[in-house]
Amino acid sequence: MRLLFIRHGDPDYVHDTLTEKGHREAALLAERAADLNLGKCYVSPLGRAQATAGYSMKKLGSTAGTLEWLKEFPARIDLNKAPELLEAFPNAKMKSGRYVPNIVWDIVPSYWAEHSECMDPVRWRECDICRNSDTVEIYDYVTGKFDRLLAEHGYIRSGRCYHVEKESKETLTFFCHFGITCVFLAYLWGVSPFLLWHSFALAPTSVTEVVTEERQQGTACFRGLKIGDVSHLVIGEEPVSTAARFCEVYSDKERH
Repeated sequence: MRLLFIRHGDPDYVHDTLTEKGHREAALLAERAADLNLGKCYVSPLGRAQATAGYSMKKLGSTAGTLEWLKEFPARIDLNKAPELLEAFPNAKMKSGRYVPNIVWDIVPSYWAEHSECMDPVRWRECDICRNSDTVEIYDYVTGKFDRLLAEHGYIRSGRCYHVEKESKETLTFFCHFGITCVFLAYLWGVSPFLLWHSFALAPTSVTEVVTEERQQGTACFRGLKIGDVSHLVIGEEPVSTAARFCEVYSDKERH
C-alpha cells in the first residue's frame, strides 16, 4: 500500500482558494501527475484543495472523491475559558474585547519546550491545550475515518502497526492540508501530532509519500520515502511558497 499526501497550492485563506502563484504551482504539479501514479484520489472539501486537485484530475481525465474529514484539522481553543494558556498563544487575536478561537497547534516554542507532555507520544492527549479544547475528540474522529478507509483496502490497525488482511500495492492519494497531514503521519508513526506540527513545514503542492513495509508476514508499518517533495516546482522554476513557515531570523518581519 502506498499513500501520497499532497498539500494544496499557495493559499488565499480569506476566500478559500488559490493565489495566482498557487494556480501556477497546481498546474506544475499536474504536469507530473501521470508519473506520480496517483491511483485512487481523495480531496478535502475546502476550496484550495479542490482547486489544486482539479488541475491534476483534468490532466489525467479522472476524478477525486471528496471526504469531509480531509479538511484542515479544525480543532480550536477558547482562550476566554482558559486564559492561563495565553503563554502558549501570545499572539492570539481579539475582537470586541474577547479572544477569537485559536488554532490549537499554533503554539510558540517557549511553551512546547517547557511542556514536554505536548511532545510525548502518549501524554500529549492529556496536556493542558488538549484538555481545554476539542483536539483529542477530533483527532480520534479523523484517524478513525482514516483507519476505516485503510481497512477497506486490507490493512487493519493493530496496536501501532497494521494487520495485513489482504496484500495491496494500490496507491491512495489525498489532496489536503498541512495540519491534517501531520495528524495522519503522527498516527501512522505513533508520535505526538504536536511533534510534527512543529518539526515539519510541508510547502504548498508538496508531495509526501509513505509506503507499507511488511518485514514479518501479516504485520505492516508505514515508512516515509519522500517528505514534502517539491521537485515539480524546481523543474518548473517556480519558487517554493513559504506558506505555513515562519521567519528564519527574527529580523525578517514579513513572516512573523
